[in-house]
Amino acid sequence: MSQRLDYLKDLENVIPDLEKKANRARKWILKMTTEAGSGHPGGSLSVVDVLVALYFRVMRHNPLNPRWEDRDRLVLSKGHAAPALYAVLAMAGYFPEEELMTLRKLGTRLQGHPSMRLTPGVDMSTGSLGQGLSVGIGMALAGKLDRRDYRVYVLLGDGECQEGQVWEAAMFAGHHRLENLCAVVDNNKLQLDAPTDKIVSVEPLAPKFEAFGWNAIVINGHDFKEILMAFREAEKVRDRPTVIISNTIKGKGVSFMEGVVKYHGKPLTPEQLKAALEELGGDVE
Repeated sequence: MSQRLDYLKDLENVIPDLEKKANRARKWILKMTTEAGSGHPGGSLSVVDVLVALYFRVMRHNPLNPRWEDRDRLVLSKGHAAPALYAVLAMAGYFPEEELMTLRKLGTRLQGHPSMRLTPGVDMSTGSLGQGLSVGIGMALAGKLDRRDYRVYVLLGDGECQEGQVWEAAMFAGHHRLENLCAVVDNNKLQLDAPTDKIVSVEPLAPKFEAFGWNAIVINGHDFKEILMAFREAEKVRDRPTVIISNTIKGKGVSFMEGVVKYHGKPLTPEQLKAALEELGGDVE
């Protein structure tokens, strides 16, 4: 069983590398959704920094053995952000990056929402919002019962937290003191057709989770130092699950997409893609 990496070591060199990887992932997200003519670029761009930190610094996993029993698990509960997960998985070596351009095409392994039966590295099929935390709890509880030291990470959307099942699951996890469980709420404050607080406000998120017995951490979800320090703090908590409220910007990285509701589920046109890639420093090499 491999030891966990001291991922806070040498941050001066680590963070620039993670930023480069996140930039590359953003380019792939935009390219694959434009090629597909569908998908969810906005929420993929907001969550990609957390995913890059997890797969390239925090999580214990093995692209050569995706079903390794002692790997850390990730459940992308906001399954519509699959382009972000696919980009990171490809960059981590689970499948060729060129395959990203097959997103949502007939016969592809890269469906519109993650499929554990098709895509190497996907630990749970998701897409029906509100269910991912319950699945992650099952994984975490199994790990404790089997005396394995893997950790489970669940990424939720803030709009998804309007679902009642999320809070039933939160109550269960707090009751069972699942310290090997870490939830991350991608708090980009926008959902399908309006700002989240205009549909059903979910704020304040941190005190609500704390009321269910969770440790809560609030961060800037685009600051790699804050992201890494939050995950390290979560590892040190021994008597309860941790939730990280990751304050993000929908469409992060492209000026005309940032904070714009329509890019929740609308890909760019080829002309817009060209402009966006220029903002990000050019096309993927």
